[in-house]
Amino acid sequence: MIEIERSALPLSFDDRPLPKRIGLVILATDHTSEPDFRRMVASDRIGLYVARIAYANPTTPENLRRMQPRLAEGAGLILPEEDLDLVCYSCTSASVVMGDDAIEEAIRQAKPGVTVVTPPLAARRGLEALGARRIAVLTPYTVETSRPMAEYFAGHGHDIARFTCLGLDDDREMARISLSSIVEAAEVAMAPDAEALFISCTALRAAGVVAEIEQRIGRPVVTSNLATAWMALRLCGDDHPRPELGRLMAL
Repeated sequence: MIEIERSALPLSFDDRPLPKRIGLVILATDHTSEPDFRRMVASDRIGLYVARIAYANPTTPENLRRMQPRLAEGAGLILPEEDLDLVCYSCTSASVVMGDDAIEEAIRQAKPGVTVVTPPLAARRGLEALGARRIAVLTPYTVETSRPMAEYFAGHGHDIARFTCLGLDDDREMARISLSSIVEAAEVAMAPDAEALFISCTALRAAGVVAEIEQRIGRPVVTSNLATAWMALRLCGDDHPRPELGRLMAL
């Protein structure tokens, strides 16, 4: 038998392995949020901790609402009994259907007092920072699922110059839309008199082509994952400009 010796060396401990901790609650079917956040947010200073919650397509307002009871459980699985600096819920369409306040309340059942960020809330903050009130909107959803999105932004004081949807009802298909198709759809969706373009849906890989779209349309572009990443970074005290990710990330 190999003899194992227990060290008597005294150990010191840090308060946290990383100074900042972000919880990310995503759909079980999500292909995009986690890679986007690891690319744009995670660092040697900011830890990203992910939980997935049950979700079944098609993407309809009724199916989106069914996730609400699962939010507390999902958030509670992220570093149980430990504090987080903030929790991001990564579903834009569900956020507008349920409402930002309802999502915050559900997540705080598991993480009392935590700052909660949703994609539409982050998009609003991003558009405000860019000084854009009149906007064009592009979603991958059906007309039925796009309707609450239009009402959400109009209800928060945005003038919608043009609203375009792609008619899909499966978030796994949305995640497979090619980058070239996203760029082309964004260019067509932009209204001549809009001050910015908002591209909705955390499943879309639009955050990776924001700079290219901005170059084509000559106006700022805000996407769900880009806006949430931007707001999360700023709330964690990271204000380092990254203009290669688009105009919002330069603010």
